[in-house]
Amino acid sequence: MSIVSYFRAAPALVATLSLTLAAPAFAQDQAQPAEAAAPTEAQPEISESHLEAARAAVDAIGATDEFDNILLNIATQTKAEFIPNNPNRQAEISEMVDEKALELASRRADLEAEVARVYARVFSEDELRQIAAFYGSEAGKKLIEKGPEATRESIAAARVWSNGIMRDLRQASIEGMNELFGEADDAGTPGTAEGEAAPANQ
Repeated sequence: MSIVSYFRAAPALVATLSLTLAAPAFAQDQAQPAEAAAPTEAQPEISESHLEAARAAVDAIGATDEFDNILLNIATQTKAEFIPNNPNRQAEISEMVDEKALELASRRADLEAEVARVYARVFSEDELRQIAAFYGSEAGKKLIEKGPEATRESIAAARVWSNGIMRDLRQASIEGMNELFGEADDAGTPGTAEGEAAPANQ
């Protein structure tokens, strides 16, 4: 089974939050002297019921869906690294990398657990249950499905509105300048007062 086929058949198991994402920050942290690190405060204990509510909320809103392609992308990058040095064994290398990637797919559960803890630290248990209830409803599911479309159309509407505001404000300002300084010329700049010489072009 290829890794692509596996991901299509079981997307919930795809991807781990790889060290690729964390490498720059990790390297920077390692570069700092140990004694310079600030003491971290102990995190409050999170109850199992609170974590359960967080897991339900995370699942309802699809909070980790955007990470589904991480392992696939890393596998593709790994193949691109190894195959050029051994182009005559491309098929073998590709199959080997797919197998190794599939062995790591089970670690997706670690990501789900960590994201649930993040939500549990940010939201109360009651809030998480409300979130899960709403996004588990038909209205919530539709919001997740159609939300991106609504956002795109809202941005387009805001752009049209913004252009209209800019046009009308500029026109109103030109009229205001005319009232202050006299008729504006074709370029929209205030004309000179009668009897005053226009400044020479520099």
